[in-house]
Amino acid sequence: MSLEIKICGLSTAETLEASLGAGADMVGMVFFAPSPRHVDFATAATLGAQARGRAQIVALTVDADDATLAAILDALRPDMFQLHGHETPARVAAIRARFGLPVMKALGIASAEDLAALAAYEGVADRLLLDAKPPKGAVLPGGNGVTFDWNLLAGLDLARPFMLSGGLDPENVASAVRLIHPPGLDVSSGVERGPGIKDPSRIEAFLRAARAAEAEGGARRPTGDTPAGAKPTPPSPARETSPS
Repeated sequence: MSLEIKICGLSTAETLEASLGAGADMVGMVFFAPSPRHVDFATAATLGAQARGRAQIVALTVDADDATLAAILDALRPDMFQLHGHETPARVAAIRARFGLPVMKALGIASAEDLAALAAYEGVADRLLLDAKPPKGAVLPGGNGVTFDWNLLAGLDLARPFMLSGGLDPENVASAVRLIHPPGLDVSSGVERGPGIKDPSRIEAFLRAARAAEAEGGARRPTGDTPAGAKPTPPSPARETSPS
């Protein structure tokens, strides 16, 4: 299967169209008021209609209650919920059962010890999103423009597909694809020209670089396989951005 790429935090018709036109497999809308990428229900409905049938639509939430999730479902009609808060495995399972949608659970990674938490979510989430842990004092759980040590994922053997996230951008995504061979990629701040302001040219550059690296041999490894080859090298240093 080919590499799946998600452009997250979309909030305008122009940038959504740029993502769809460049070949994004998934597009994400954020429902979290502190985020500069937050969209209201009316905007979400309009964007959902634009994207429907052209890419999978993902609704990102942070510790949302059932009433909020129901309102999002009614407005956006997403294909998937992305849970980016402190949702427990039990809460993930409950959301999946109640709303009948696939669920992607985001988990923060900073050290090898953080990988131990993955097992508890594999049985209840349809996908895992492996993101950099937010910097100390950050308001947002993701979209902070920082990476983690991708070498931690070497040899990772999961029963569920995962998406790599955290500090990805057009300049480093090829290295990530070649090193990790991830089933999927998720980008937000790395394709922006300012907090919450997506840049169509960066969106197109990101997708182009990722697809080129995939074609060169960084294609998706089947779920459960481990990357082969020489000892991996660390990613480039995190891109400095303001929390967004």
